[in-house]
Amino acid sequence: MHKIVFLDRATIAPQIRLRSPAFEHELVVHEHTRPDQVVERLKGASIAITNKVPLSSAVLEQLPDLRLIAVAATGTDCVDKAYCQRHDIGVANIRGYAVNTVPEHTFALILALRRNIVAYRDDVINGEWQKSGQFCFFNHAIHDLAGARLGIIGEGALGQSVATIARAFGMIPLFAEHKGKSGFGMLYTPWDEMLATSDIITIHSPLTPETRNMIAQPEFRRMARRPLLINTARGGLVDEEALAQALDEGLISGAGFDVTLGEPPAADSPMMRIASRPNVILTPHVAWASDEAQQTLSDQLIDNIENFVAGRPSNLVKGAY
Repeated sequence: MHKIVFLDRATIAPQIRLRSPAFEHELVVHEHTRPDQVVERLKGASIAITNKVPLSSAVLEQLPDLRLIAVAATGTDCVDKAYCQRHDIGVANIRGYAVNTVPEHTFALILALRRNIVAYRDDVINGEWQKSGQFCFFNHAIHDLAGARLGIIGEGALGQSVATIARAFGMIPLFAEHKGKSGFGMLYTPWDEMLATSDIITIHSPLTPETRNMIAQPEFRRMARRPLLINTARGGLVDEEALAQALDEGLISGAGFDVTLGEPPAADSPMMRIASRPNVILTPHVAWASDEAQQTLSDQLIDNIENFVAGRPSNLVKGAY
C-alpha cells in the first residue's frame, strides 16, 4: 500500500476538491510543513506531494522509500532533480492548467494600469470628484490598448494566449528574441528592438540562471516609450532595485507584478516600498489561482500519481527519473 503525504495543502484553496487516488493508499495531509518537519513527515512515504516545500538532496537521502514527488505546480525548482535522477525517484509536475487564468490576470493588470483605474479610484475616495466641480476630471492619463505594441517575453502557451487576447484588443504583439541571442526568424522581434518600441512589456518566462535579472538597469534605459512592465511569471526575472529606480526616474510608466523575489516579500523589500504607488499594482502570486485553474491542477495532480502507480507515468520532468 502506498503512503502519500501532502506537505502543503494550504497552497491550494480550501474550496478545491482533492479527489482520492483510485488505488489502495494512505493519504496524510498537512496544511503547512516547515523545513525541519519534512523528513519526519515523509518517513515511510512512497509518494510526496509538494507545491513549495523544498526537497533537497540532504532531505531526500533520508527517505529511501520515496518513489515519486508529485509537484502541485509547474515549477520544480523546489526539488533536487539531479538527486532524483540518480536515485530513480520520479518527479511529475502540472502543465497547461493556467492558459486562461494567467493571461486574464495579465490583462487585468494591463487594463487597470493603462487606464489608471487605481489612481482614479483613490481620487474618488479622497474627494477629488467633488473638488473638480464638474462631471469628470483628468488627474491621470488614460490610454487605449488598440494600436499599442505589446512586447511578449516568452513564446510558450501563456505567451501565445496573451498574444491572442492582445490581437482581439487591436494591439500589436511582438514576441521577443531571447536576450543575447538572435536568428529566431521573422516571427520574432530582436530583444533590443522590443525593449525600445514596446508600449507594454509582459513576461512569461521560467526562472533559470540565464533569465535571472534579465530586466535590469541597462534594459530599463533602453525602454524609449516608457512602457508598462508586467510580470506574472517569476520573481527574480526583474531586478527589483532597478525596477524601483526606473519608476523613480520615469523610465517606465508603471508596473503590474504578481510575483516577487521572496514570497511573501520582506516588509522593507523594493517591491513593498513601491507597492502603494498609484502606477503600481502588486498582487500576491494569484494570477494562476482561479477556481477553475486550481481544480484542473488538483485533478491533474492525482492523475499524475495514479498514472505513475499504474506504470504509465505522466508529466515526468526532464532530468528526473
